[in-house]
This record gives sequence, C-alpha cells and structure tokens, in this order.
Amino acid sequence: MTAAENVRAAVAAVTDPELRRPIGDLDMVRDISVEDGVAHVGIVLTIVGCPAADRIERDVRGAAAAVPGITDVAVEVGVMTPAERKALTERLRAGRPARHMPFGPDSLTRVILVSSGKGGVGKSTVTANLAVALADQGLAVGLVDADVHGFSIPGLLGIPSGTQPTRIDDLMLPPVAHGVKTISIGMFLRDGGSVVAWRGPMLHRTVSQFLTDVFFGDLDVLLIDMPPGTGDIAISIGQLLPHAEVLVVTTPQAAASDVAIRSGLVARQTGQRVIGVVENMAAYTLPDGTVVDLFGAGGGASVAEALSVPDAAVPLLASIPLSPALRQGGDEGVPVVTSAPDDAAAGAIRALAEALARRGRGLAGRTLPMSIG
Repeated sequence: MTAAENVRAAVAAVTDPELRRPIGDLDMVRDISVEDGVAHVGIVLTIVGCPAADRIERDVRGAAAAVPGITDVAVEVGVMTPAERKALTERLRAGRPARHMPFGPDSLTRVILVSSGKGGVGKSTVTANLAVALADQGLAVGLVDADVHGFSIPGLLGIPSGTQPTRIDDLMLPPVAHGVKTISIGMFLRDGGSVVAWRGPMLHRTVSQFLTDVFFGDLDVLLIDMPPGTGDIAISIGQLLPHAEVLVVTTPQAAASDVAIRSGLVARQTGQRVIGVVENMAAYTLPDGTVVDLFGAGGGASVAEALSVPDAAVPLLASIPLSPALRQGGDEGVPVVTSAPDDAAAGAIRALAEALARRGRGLAGRTLPMSIG
C-alpha cells in the first residue's frame, strides 16, 4: 500500500462519537494525499457546528500522524451536502421509513421499563445507574427519560445544561454520557429550568418522537425511565411497546410498596411482562455493625409476591441499601457505579445488571457469560 492508502485506512477507522461508527463507513473521508511526509486529509462533518467536530478532527489528526513515515498532518474540514446527508440518514435507517419505531416485537433490542407507583423512591437514580452498569459490561445501552414532568436523567448522568441532540435532517443523535445514549425533554428546555405543563396528546407525541426520531443505532438494551403512577405516559408506552419488560422500583415501607403494585398491574394489563422488583433505600450497616432500616423492611418482597401469578413468579432482584455515595453521585452527575464502585449500593446495582442480563433472552441475540459471584 502507498503512504496515502495507509493514511486513508487509518483515518477511515476513526469512530464518530455520536453515531458510534467509523467515519469511513459514513462516507466522511474525502481526498487524502502525502507529500514529503506531510499527510493532507480531507473530511466532512454531517452538519455545520457539529458538536463532535473538535474531537473528530483531533482523532483524525492522531490517526494519520500514527502512520509510519508521516511527519505532519494537515486536516481540511468541510460539511456534507444536503444530498450526502440524505443518503447518510437513509443508510442509517437501513431501509426503514422515516418516523419508524425500531423497537417493535421483532427488534433484537431488549426494552425494559423502570416504573414505580409513586415518586421519591429513587426510580430515576436506579435507572441511571443500571444503564451505566450495563454499559460497563460492554453492552450498547440507550436510555429514554419518559418522566416528562419530572425529568432528572440528564442531571443524574452529568449531561451539562443546554446540551441538545445533534440533528441530521429529521434524525436526532442523542448525547452520550458514561457510555449511555440518552434522550430527555430536559434537553429541549432553556437551561433545563422550564416547567412542562402538558396533557395527554402532547405527552403521547413526545414519547412517540423519542422512540422514532431519535437515532440510537443498534442497541442491546433500551431502558425507559417511566413517570410515577399509571397516567397518560404509562398508557401511551403500553400501546407503543406492549412487548416491553417492566422492572418495578419501591422502597421498603408499605406506603410505597402498596402503590408500586398498581404500576405492575397496569403494565400487565397492556401485555407487558413484569420481570422483577427492586427495593431501594433498604437497610444499611453502620461502621460499628449496627443495621438501620430507616424505611422499614419487607416492602420489596411483598410487591414481588403480590405481582407473582401461578405461571410467572416475580422475583425480588435487588435490595439497594441507603447510601450517601449513591446520593452524592446523583447530585454530582457521576453514578455511584462509577464514582464509588466499592460502595454497597454500587455492588447491588451491578449485581442487578448481571441478573437482568442473565435472566434475559440474550441481549441482541448474544449469549452473555455473566453470573453473580
């Protein structure tokens, strides 16, 4: 191979951080030549002002510079034409029409709804940490924040205020945080501080657009952070994703567990399958060995028992102890599974991720060699 061919091969292998595909496969590489050890590299970005522009250019420069014999690199950056963008979006859709919902019953993506009967039980915190724990296992993970009125996923994952999806014509590319592709209504509100006061039709349309217009690519698992209760969004997602699996989150006390049962029953009425219960804010152990069950005990087990039916037992998959590190990680936007992996709550969430993968139907058709130690 010539020097220019070697540079082209190296540059083509650079991954677009939003699309998670080599830029060579995305037709983003243009003319490449080498003169007296200097590589002249032409690339094009999808849109003007692409938020990943600096990183792509830096990675391209680094890839070219690593080729033997290259002493310097000059990168020329352009933008795709409308026709090139159209061809790219059609290729990304893999022949599917625009506004097609890619997570139907025939999809290889496992869809898991994380629900609760009431707010304040830490459902979103569990969802965010579970998503990161699954991504840490090498899985392709997407996360939809369907809690439109009480969105908190961007903050929990440390996505800066004002971050918006990149738009390529009618496709939206979700921001990636801690390896998780994420979408939330909070990304479309000024400084994330506006109030969403919408009723049924607008809520349905928003959730539907998250599932059709956002390009997640090939996912192993899609987590959906549900709003508390059994309102409009729960009904809409039941219609859009009747095959989805449901994980019910509760706290130990009866005031929460009694209500959590309702969310599981509503999901089951739409055809969705309740795969397990997570008990959050469970008993924790003080340094002197004293066990403190601040919110009581037994709520998770009672929800699991109530939701079990003769031909489908619902297990208590995890009991996550109260944890200052879990709370701090949420406040700082660094999930506890990353910020404090040795914390008891982090260990419980990682075990939950492994249990879900092991009990699943093989994410994206793969057999996952996972077990709880």
